[in-house]
Amino acid sequence: QVQLVESGGGLVQPGGSLRLSCAASRSDYSIYFMGWFRQAPGKQRELVAAIRGGITNYADSVKGRFTISRDDAPNTVSLQMNSLKSEDTAVYYCNAGPPSTWGQGTQVTVSS
Repeated sequence: QVQLVESGGGLVQPGGSLRLSCAASRSDYSIYFMGWFRQAPGKQRELVAAIRGGITNYADSVKGRFTISRDDAPNTVSLQMNSLKSEDTAVYYCNAGPPSTWGQGTQVTVSS
């Protein structure tokens, strides 16, 4: 069973940047899918960005502002978030698989 540990959330002003990281507990094989989802209050959880077999995809709302990357450490993924907006405020969850596994979530708040 893989466990995911997230870090890097916090409070930032509009226009600022944050970097989220997610590390899987196992490194004896390469995880195929790693991605970030988010859930704002009263809204459904949505895909923000993901890497599948080296191919990245992004939600339209974050294209050009967010960058997802696999780090040098095995089964680690980061999300660089620039030009943050108030509507980016949400709990961000790391997901990896198969089989699908979720992290505990990290709060990102964009506010002045």
